[in-house]
Amino acid sequence: MLPKSPRRQDLRKAVALLRHGQVIAYPTEGVWGLGCDPRRRPALRHILRLKKRPQHKGVLLIAATRSQAARFADLHSVEEQVLARYWPGTTLVLPARKEAAAWLRGQHGGIAIRVTHHEASRRLCRSFGRAIVSTSANPAGLQAARDLRTLKRYFGARVWALPARLGGQRRPSRIIDAVTGRILRS
Repeated sequence: MLPKSPRRQDLRKAVALLRHGQVIAYPTEGVWGLGCDPRRRPALRHILRLKKRPQHKGVLLIAATRSQAARFADLHSVEEQVLARYWPGTTLVLPARKEAAAWLRGQHGGIAIRVTHHEASRRLCRSFGRAIVSTSANPAGLQAARDLRTLKRYFGARVWALPARLGGQRRPSRIIDAVTGRILRS
């Protein structure tokens, strides 16, 4: 059985892989995610190849704190009560800052980012020191991995997985446009 929270040595390994431009798998609130350093375009391209996902769709980021999110999104352009209502837990599409490169956003003007409440994901982002790419661990058209067996079936040894448990959510997080309030994924 996987631990609820990752061990220190596993977090150190995950951070080292991220810093060296590698892709990792890690547990999120409801499914396994694929992640990389959002500043490393080759790592993001690797994720897109693994998933067979077109770049124009963009990816979202997860962060441990608002300050990590603020490196990529303009939080000042959104009312405080919107952030307080939805974070942690909901993915918000926010006006993008310069660090949110176009290759992260795809065809979208904003950046999708979630301040996570999942302990393992939060510890990963804290240990890494910034937000990371977060996209479901599955090839396009297949269900997102909800267990290690499925994750390994999809990606084999090509992706190292941070050993920790998923959260209790049954569905991916909601996505809401923080400026308009429009629900993009329920």
